[in-house]
Amino acid sequence: MIIGLDIGTSSAKAVAFELNGNVLSQHSIPYPILNPFEGFYEQDPETMYYACIESVANVMIDLKQSLGETAKPLCISVSSAMHGLIAVDKTGTPLTNCMIWADRRSEDIAIQLQASEAGRTLYRQTGTPIHPMSLLCKIMWMKSNDQETFSQSYKFIGIKELVFYRLFGVYVVDHSVASATGLFDIHRLKWSDLALSLADVSEEQLSLPTPVDYVLNAPSRDIAALMRIPEDTPFVIGGSDGCLANLGVGAIKPGVASVTVGTSGAIRVASSRPNNEHRQRLFTYLLRPKEYIIGGAVNNGGVLRNWFRDNFLQEYGEAEVDEDASALVNDIVASVVPGSEGLIFLPYLTGERAPHWNANAKGVYFGIQLHHNRAHFARAMMEGMLFAIYSVGIALEENTGPIHTIFASGGLARSPIWVQMLADIFNKPVLIKNTVESSAWGAALIGLEALGINLVEPNREDAIAEREENMEHVYKPNTENHAVYIQNFQKFERLYQKLEGEF
Repeated sequence: MIIGLDIGTSSAKAVAFELNGNVLSQHSIPYPILNPFEGFYEQDPETMYYACIESVANVMIDLKQSLGETAKPLCISVSSAMHGLIAVDKTGTPLTNCMIWADRRSEDIAIQLQASEAGRTLYRQTGTPIHPMSLLCKIMWMKSNDQETFSQSYKFIGIKELVFYRLFGVYVVDHSVASATGLFDIHRLKWSDLALSLADVSEEQLSLPTPVDYVLNAPSRDIAALMRIPEDTPFVIGGSDGCLANLGVGAIKPGVASVTVGTSGAIRVASSRPNNEHRQRLFTYLLRPKEYIIGGAVNNGGVLRNWFRDNFLQEYGEAEVDEDASALVNDIVASVVPGSEGLIFLPYLTGERAPHWNANAKGVYFGIQLHHNRAHFARAMMEGMLFAIYSVGIALEENTGPIHTIFASGGLARSPIWVQMLADIFNKPVLIKNTVESSAWGAALIGLEALGINLVEPNREDAIAEREENMEHVYKPNTENHAVYIQNFQKFERLYQKLEGEF
């Protein structure tokens, strides 16, 4: 078996898989998002780090109980969220919290850089849109606004780099996570000289870029003991959660998209060429050399559902719920017809990334009438979330070609009503695999590749049949619902254009 460790925005999750993808054990440990000031979104790196250690330890305890004390993973391969920035000193001690993807404090810097020739050049070089999410803008902000911390910083890293430093004493970053920093030249596979100059940092202040199948051996004895793993357990550096989600669900061929919605959301397709559209609506991240994942991330995914539940469904506050808590809104959402009887929601509670890349965007309910009640607001909230993803899908099809199939994963993929909405809005079939832990499984697949274990399909017909068996459900679109949604979506798009200047 093999363990995929997925360091996400809401939790660290360790998943032990058999080599056919069946889940043997999984354990997640949540951690909060801190919001000390308006536009500041952070997480405590120590809390995140220990969540990683403890999630693996809990899986190992479970495996030893079920398989025996000799249970040992072939390796541990790691997926992580992108765009996190931690400044550390020479001892590797964090000087800051981890500034996550939602952080907006550098928006003024991003707006100025985006409009410049340097910004346009950087987009072509790095594949990362100019936005406050990028490490480039965050480091530039730190230099201008927190000179003391900037001058004391020995390295600028992400959470996966902190974990690997403590395990192995080296600073390494995979090409996949590096390609989302805004500092990495995805064509030359090295840090961009232009980006380094703008950030006023050297290559030595960043981690060493490595391929996603890079293997490290002999972790720290003390940390191995905390994780309850053998001291000779190899670790594979893995990639970013978005790229690995595509790999995990099998969305690596033209016309097949992956939609992942956890705290945030994204739609992505695989391509053999980077995207260089002049409108800068989409990102291009690396999975492997010459294998790109193109798409766009939206800021407001499951965070919207949690916001609505916590503020408008307080009677559910004491209920015991599953991890993603989607069941709390399903019943009332199902009581309202598609289209929410004309109520439309712009879902930009934390600003927006793709396709608008507007950190100033705000949330709006439009079209409120006397007959609208809490259920209408709940359904419009979910529809608005998916309209945002659909707008990215349109940009994606314009640049990479038609999409004919969607694989859905992430926490909200456990909600049948949400997945059916996704199928109806896109007017395309949506497939769900038995495990929605696509990023962890993608990391596991990279781990198997790194170890030279080739999961060859011996018989094509048998392989197709097995894949079909692994599909929990296929959601087919309802064309009548699609027609209603498109009417609302067109108004949704016009509302954003009219209100953009007011945000």
